[in-house]
Amino acid sequence: MTLPPNVYDAEPIPEAAMAEVARLLQSGDLFRYTAPQDAPVALLEAEFAAMMGSKYALAVSSCSAALFLSLKALDLPRDARVLIPGFTFAAVPSAVVHADCVPVLCEVGDNYRVDLGDFEARLKEDIAAVIISHMRGHTSDMDAIMALCEARGIPVIEDAAHSLGTTWHGRRIGTIGRIGCFSFQSYKLVNAGEGGILVTDDADLLARAVIMSGAYEHNWQKHKPCPGDNSAALEQAFARWQNLLPLYNLRLSNLSAAIIRPQLAEVPRRVRDGRANHDHVAGLLNASPWLQVPEKLPPEERAPDSIQFNLVDMDPAQVLAFQKAANARGVKVQVFGRSTDNARAFWNWQFLDHLPELPRTRAMLMRACDVRLPARLNRDELEVIAGALTGAAEEVMGASRAA
Repeated sequence: MTLPPNVYDAEPIPEAAMAEVARLLQSGDLFRYTAPQDAPVALLEAEFAAMMGSKYALAVSSCSAALFLSLKALDLPRDARVLIPGFTFAAVPSAVVHADCVPVLCEVGDNYRVDLGDFEARLKEDIAAVIISHMRGHTSDMDAIMALCEARGIPVIEDAAHSLGTTWHGRRIGTIGRIGCFSFQSYKLVNAGEGGILVTDDADLLARAVIMSGAYEHNWQKHKPCPGDNSAALEQAFARWQNLLPLYNLRLSNLSAAIIRPQLAEVPRRVRDGRANHDHVAGLLNASPWLQVPEKLPPEERAPDSIQFNLVDMDPAQVLAFQKAANARGVKVQVFGRSTDNARAFWNWQFLDHLPELPRTRAMLMRACDVRLPARLNRDELEVIAGALTGAAEEVMGASRAA
């Protein structure tokens, strides 16, 4: 009998990182600006930009830092209104608050994607920028979103923390808006414990973000565009902003970059295996009348490292009973709206001055479940996870039906 796997363990760091980590530890060369050129962080930025097909990348301490710097780089006025989905992680509205802006929340549907009707209605409320969170890797309709925002001249930032490797019409998620932000936190596709990176094709935005990230004096000279791009526009932008911006010191260390770089080559395999794992488990869950995994939108090719599903025809007591029964079978289920103080439930963001009700998003979160499903799992382990979930639903609803 295969026991439920520990889905919180990450894949081992590739052996290729070990020699570089040892070299850095021996040299003490951990600060990204110590070397005159080709520091591990600078190499990571060039390699990541090339992988994404972007002109520029900036590695920073977290995806939250990338989102914050993106907003600051847009040079928004104080109290500018930034539209975000009502289903995201608390770090997203937090980044908006830290950037001295005001989060405006919009509804999210049962498929975990932005409700376009509510989104369009709220674009009329003096919105200065938009952050689209591809929450848990679920891509909203980027064709419609970009058309609405471009018609109004509103810049779009993509929170692609969960979407490295996802494509939309064959285009990489994170490269559709003005700026894309990614995470290297341990539960993401590439693991450095902590860390983040942003990509953009806008030299002026990149220059502002680099300086504010902590490129003091002339350390911006160690930042380069993706190989093959003309650096003149970037150099002019750096010269234009030298000494005019505050420093927030959100840099990534060389040690983190050394851990990340060898994993970039693993991204295609992890995407392939993660998608196959997700789709296999989704098929098994959808065979249950009480579990429903929403379909992806047609232009999207996903890169999932977890699975989300909705509970069907369960009342609040049955939802909690299902969660308890799955946990007893060794599979931890998070019900977003029913997990105490969950940072993805918008009503827990009480650091915001004005919390909307968002009834559709609330209803979704009260029955939306989340289970880790890393790419490293094998078929037997996937069967155990799916069996625990469908068995828990049958136990709760079968007993309820019999009563």
